[in-house]
Amino acid sequence: MTSAAEWNQKIIDEFRRNGGRVGGQFEGAPMLLLHHVGAKSGTTRVNPLMHQETDHGWAVFASAAGAEENPDWYHNLRANPEVEIELGTETIPVRARVLDRAERDLVWEEQKRRYPGFADYESKTSRTIPVVLLERR
Repeated sequence: MTSAAEWNQKIIDEFRRNGGRVGGQFEGAPMLLLHHVGAKSGTTRVNPLMHQETDHGWAVFASAAGAEENPDWYHNLRANPEVEIELGTETIPVRARVLDRAERDLVWEEQKRRYPGFADYESKTSRTIPVVLLERR
């Protein structure tokens, strides 16, 4: 069985080999690589994430596939909001901002419309799934 870290690494490698595109279950989906720093460890980490482009940047979704707890990257962004993303072949410095409820709801509803799997994640958890906007610095 493949660990989450191994699975993520396969997606990261494919993303970089193909100029930001991946296949499989994410084929055609807008993807980015989020570079962030561990809130406790200080270790640099990279996570592949689906995103939604907005007028102000790129929204990412702390869905953790419907888990009851937010993903580690979300906690890391709260502690260290100045990060970088890889988008296509470009590396972009960004600042992470958790959207307030009204902003979040608009972006979240659009994400569920585009990718119904996000509605499945929402139905699996009792928490409100945070939406984080990554704004160019």
